[in-house]
Amino acid sequence: MERESVTLDDVDRKLLHALHLDGRASFARVGEVIGVSDRTVARRYARLRDRGVMNLVGVVDASRVDGAEWVVRLQCRPGSALRIAEALAQRDDTRWVALLSGGTEICASLRAWSARERDELILQRLHRTAPVVSVTAHSVLNVFSTARHGFEGPGALTPDQVAALRPTYDTGTDTLVDADRPLLEALAVDGRAAYPALAAATGWSESTVARRVQALRAADLLRFDLDVDAAALGYHAQAHLWVGVPPAHLAQTGAAIATHPEVAFCAATTGPTNLLVSAVCRDDRDLYRYLTERLATLPSIGEVQTAPVIRVVKRAGHRA
Repeated sequence: MERESVTLDDVDRKLLHALHLDGRASFARVGEVIGVSDRTVARRYARLRDRGVMNLVGVVDASRVDGAEWVVRLQCRPGSALRIAEALAQRDDTRWVALLSGGTEICASLRAWSARERDELILQRLHRTAPVVSVTAHSVLNVFSTARHGFEGPGALTPDQVAALRPTYDTGTDTLVDADRPLLEALAVDGRAAYPALAAATGWSESTVARRVQALRAADLLRFDLDVDAAALGYHAQAHLWVGVPPAHLAQTGAAIATHPEVAFCAATTGPTNLLVSAVCRDDRDLYRYLTERLATLPSIGEVQTAPVIRVVKRAGHRA
């Protein structure tokens, strides 16, 4: 069933921008900063979430767990890709799943808690799936940007409002332990899950849960990812780009690409190409301009494989 279109007003955009800055900011605090009541914030949040405009989840720093983060590309037999994408979307260890190109290619992000769980999916299950023609897996080595753009323009927060909402912590030194897994799994489903729900999921007291969430955030082990339907913000052309760059220029080029307003994600990966870029543009003309007038001007850009996103099946841990 096709999703009902949603028109965002300035309050919606301010709310999304606020949650992008701090996904667990209280509705009272958000309302105080953007100038509306906490009831209005709660009502708008529920509307945007229930209509699939946004989803907010807790995300673990993948470099701190053995499974790390991988991006898999699957080539499928015609007519089978959607079914396989739907099956991948049901898994807890996939963060986003998209159909690319002509509908025979799938791209998915995988975050496993352990190397064993990662290998069970990549090395066994996917290769044994009959309609899958080929599987390539790319380890994410360094993330240059996970910025969510689209908050500029109408409804954008002022610099003072941004400063008031951006969380600050004393640097922490905590590490992830296996006992954190129920907490992190619950937050991966709902980043704003209430402390009583998190206490029930972990068997801890609410105060212990609150302290642990705070400690993990302070140690930069846990962050909150607000994923917004790009079309609701006026962006209708998305593409994944696999870019080849000489290793000596990889860090400089990745950092430069991360500053582009069209880029929602940029990371260094293993594989035949070494940069993965997610570009989000207003329309196909803007995507063409990005490829030819901005990306192409970088001196070290070599091969570029462009795969348009034709359907997002799952994003930020939530079925689209």
